Formats: sequence, C-alpha cells, structure tokens
Amino acid sequence: MTTTELTTLKKLKQEIIKAGAAACEGHLPSALSILDILWVLYDRVLNVTPLTVADHDRDRFFLSKGHASIGLYAVLAKKGFIPFEKLPTFCGFTSSLGGHPDRNKVPGVEASTGSLGHGFPMAVGAALGLKVAKSPAKVFALIGDGEANEGTVWESALLAAHHKLDNLTLVVDYNHSTDRALLVGDLAAKFKAFDWDMSAIDGHDHEAIFSALSNRPKGKPLAVIATTVKGHGIKSMEHNPEWHHKAPKPEELAQLLEEAI
Repeated sequence: MTTTELTTLKKLKQEIIKAGAAACEGHLPSALSILDILWVLYDRVLNVTPLTVADHDRDRFFLSKGHASIGLYAVLAKKGFIPFEKLPTFCGFTSSLGGHPDRNKVPGVEASTGSLGHGFPMAVGAALGLKVAKSPAKVFALIGDGEANEGTVWESALLAAHHKLDNLTLVVDYNHSTDRALLVGDLAAKFKAFDWDMSAIDGHDHEAIFSALSNRPKGKPLAVIATTVKGHGIKSMEHNPEWHHKAPKPEELAQLLEEAI
C-alpha cells in the first residue's frame, strides 16, 4: 500500500467513526472490515464513475451486507459520487444516507439492501441479464460470512454456476464474527462444490485484493474469500463484539480517531 493510500484509508476510517458518533448509530466495525476491499474496487477495478452511473455497460457493485453502508458512503464520497460534506448527515432523519443504502437516493448505489441474503441474488440477476445482452460489464457483490447462512445465497450460487456467469465476482467478508453462533464451515469447499472458481486472500492486502478481483475465469463465476478483521484499523474495535452496532460516545471519539491507522 502506498503512502497516499495509507493516508486516504486513515482519513476514511476517521470519517466513518465521526459519522457514526454524530448519528449515534451505525455498524462501524462491519464497515471497517470491508473498507480496503471497497477502496480497491472503486479505485482500481470497477469501470464506473460519477458520470457513468447510468450507462448500460458500466460495472456494477452490490453491497449485500447493507448494514455496512457507511463504509460504502465514505468511498463513494471520496470518489466523487456524493458530496463529502454529506457524510456527517449519516442516518439523519432527512438524510439520503440511511443505515441501509437506498438506490433511489444515493448515486452509485445499485440496489437497496440490508435484509441479509437479498443483495447477492440481485447481483446474480444483473449478471445474467448483462450476459444475455452480451454486455462487457462486470458485476461484483459483497456478502458477510454470517450472511452465508441464508439459503438465498446458495440458491443464487447454484443459479450463477448453472448459467456460467463468468462476469460475476462474489466477495465474502470473512471476519469470523459469527463463528461462535453458527459456523459456516469451509466456504472455499462449498463454492467449489457449487462449481465456482475460488480464491482466498487477506482482505486487507490491497495487492492481493486487486489481483483476485482482476481475475476473470472462463465459464465460471468467481468467489473471493477475504479474511478480514471486524473493526480493522481501530484498535479498540478490532475483534470486540461490544462495538457491534454501537456508536462512539463523545468522550470516546478523540481516542478512536487517534487510534485510526
């Protein structure tokens, strides 16, 4: 990661924390878990810009774990899709930046998501439609490891493999936060059994992320199992279940901003 990227990611982490503190709301550790993946996607992989969000042949990204929306908003703001000054309005009563993303209110958001297991099926449908239309567009979706307990994920995985959707990449945010509740098991083996191509990476290593997301297997969809740390980059939040859906108190904010790396 370059010095510029380190500075950018630190700033985005701080903005995520400040937005959550202002809103007294938000799944901040979940957003931090996927921030590196989102940044590489929008900075180096996706063929979409603020000027091409309506183009038929644009690449599409579906954040199926919609509760991590503030992470997506931060990246969209940095890339010019939405004004950066809107981030502090996150979860405000009249704000377009809700706790779950709304495709009718936020430029660059492809689908209104939040109910787990729904975003990925929409991504599969988009990929199928684009393949039928012979579009060069690629489709990316991101789910959480806990979301892999949803039956719709595996129904969609089966459909994607059946139609040989090699324009589709699924990233699994594997932060192990639900292991003590219900183990999802060997995800790599499961996707292979569904006839997907598969890659396993460190979800915070930018070069590994870029390499995996740039891979285009022929005749198969691709699953990228990204091992991540929930709350990554904020020491007090990392692997700490106390921060699940908890907003920083005013007296905690300065320390959390200082911890950001």
